[in-house]
Parts: sequence; C-alpha cells; structure tokens
Amino acid sequence: MNGIASSAASINGAGQPAERSFVVFQMDSRRFALPAGDIVELAPPVRLHAFPHATPLLKGVIVRRGHIVPVYEAAVLGGRPASTHRFFLIARKGAGKDVELAAIPVAGECELVSGELQPASSRPAYVSGTLTIDGQSVDMSGDVSGGDGIEVLDLAKLVASIPRPEVRS
Repeated sequence: MNGIASSAASINGAGQPAERSFVVFQMDSRRFALPAGDIVELAPPVRLHAFPHATPLLKGVIVRRGHIVPVYEAAVLGGRPASTHRFFLIARKGAGKDVELAAIPVAGECELVSGELQPASSRPAYVSGTLTIDGQSVDMSGDVSGGDGIEVLDLAKLVASIPRPEVRS
C-alpha cells in the first residue's frame, strides 16, 4: 500500500480531503509526519554502521530483523545540523514490488494523530503536503496556529533527492 499516493486522492463525500492517520515525530526542534500506513515500527537504538563516503543525508545503515535498513538524516535538509536520536522510525518507501525499508532517527516521542493532508505549496519535492488537525494548521513546533503546518514527508522523493557521489575510474 502506498499511503502517500492514496492520501492525495482521498476525499470524502463533501469533496473535502478525507481524514487519515499520521505519525508525527520530532527532529531537531521541528516536527514532521509520515502516513501511519507507511510505518513498520519504532525501533530502539541499535548500532548504526556509518560509511566514510556517505552523504550527510545518508547517515548509515542499521540491521533490523535480518534486513539492512538505510538511515536517512532528514534533519540536515534546510541546513540544520544532524539531530541526536533516541529511536529509529522505520517506514516503507516506494510502492508495489519496489517497496523498501528506510529509517529516520527521531529525537523524542512519536504521536499518532488523525488529520488531513493539505497540498504542498512552495515546498521541496520530498514534502507531499502539510498536516492539519481538526481543520487547524499545526506549526512545526506543535503549536496550533495559522503557522506553516507540519510537513508530511515522502520518503521515496526524499531518498531520490540525495546527491550521488561521483564514481571515478
């Protein structure tokens, strides 16, 4: 199931976006969200295997339940420093037979919320939209306001935005 693609097309009988479940998590001082249907588990801290040639966005890999799972440091997007983490949020990226696992280090508690995915305007390609809860925009720090909203990440597009290192022969 690709929760991101289905969320964009989900509307209720009144022509409004349908409410869905999202997992909201903390990175640095900001909050982000992923569709709950894409989440596999919240894993405890395990050994992170880092590689010297990795980009700042690719922090390394972890081994979880017999799978090698890449860890993406989404906090570095927008020039923020890498976050300290307490857990790994493991999610599916992709669709159909191209589904892979990806992990994001999270600094604090994760919260399951119901809300609506609003279209992303003037956002990076890896943001599929912003989350509104009970019709109100919730800003990045979690305050209910007329703020910018919590960005809902599209992991497949986030991974695609990673600059590939040059291969020298």
